Amino acid sequence: MKLLRRTFLHLTVGAATLPILSGTAWAQAYPTRPVRIICGFPAGGLVDVFARLIGQWLSESLGQPFVVENRPGAAGNLASEVVAKSQSDGYTLLMVGTNNAINATLYENRSFNFIIDFAAVASHYRDGPSVVLVNPQFPTNTLPEFIAYARANPGKINMGSSGVGSPPHLFGELFKLLAGVDLLHVPYRGQPQVLTDLLGGQVQITFDPLANSIGHIRADRLRALAVTTAKRLDALPDIPTVGEFVPGYEASGWHGIAVPKNTPREIVERLNKAINAGLADAKMKARFAELGYAAFASSPAEFGKFLAEETEKWAKVIKFAGIKPE
Repeated sequence: MKLLRRTFLHLTVGAATLPILSGTAWAQAYPTRPVRIICGFPAGGLVDVFARLIGQWLSESLGQPFVVENRPGAAGNLASEVVAKSQSDGYTLLMVGTNNAINATLYENRSFNFIIDFAAVASHYRDGPSVVLVNPQFPTNTLPEFIAYARANPGKINMGSSGVGSPPHLFGELFKLLAGVDLLHVPYRGQPQVLTDLLGGQVQITFDPLANSIGHIRADRLRALAVTTAKRLDALPDIPTVGEFVPGYEASGWHGIAVPKNTPREIVERLNKAINAGLADAKMKARFAELGYAAFASSPAEFGKFLAEETEKWAKVIKFAGIKPE
């Protein structure tokens, strides 16, 4: 009887360890075939550039191709839907960013829930800077002067953005809310068109990603009044932050990788470790710096908490401003 009991216990303990060993072995073998990185924006854009940087690093470090697949449309929702419906096996990744946190509230009729249907893997960068830009002919030289002018001319200043619900739009709406100004939003199909009309004087202000506009700033074709990040930028050390004059203001771009929910924890951690190693690489950090961004590593749990906080933050702005999708 004792022998049977010992045999039963031995088999039970052995069986209990099988899923753990299987999961660990699966993670060690992953990936065994090409992996897709779904990007919700066109090739050549900033999101695509970062997707390809990370994809190349993962290909080299994990030994299988990580192929960027561009699925632009519906402000990034099309790409998110593709990944949400994919198998939870680590072979379909999603480039996530500020737009995903915004879309979670802006678009009500979606077939997925950004927070529930995805698992955070790793961030690439946070504190992605945007710049408050005006035409040099506009009659204000500083942000306090602009705020005073806007308060004296409510609804008469055109604020251009790359579309309703885009990060430049929401960054501007947060500014309107906290600075107490009334600006007329003018949506465009993209930020390049906004900058063209800002240069021509058709719009008077925009909140533009630094990578797009730093050349115009350095050539004095556009005037930078402030940066949207919490701290001043090394690239523009003399330009103040919005928060120096508008308490509580901070609006930054960010990107990272997410996967469908229920993706094995071992796969998520293997991807996280590989991405974080890339972010610590000197050449990768230098490339990020060339684009005006600083690499930011995080654990899956830290990144997941950040996604939830960003979604809640922009939900408040969208509801206050009464923003509806086009």
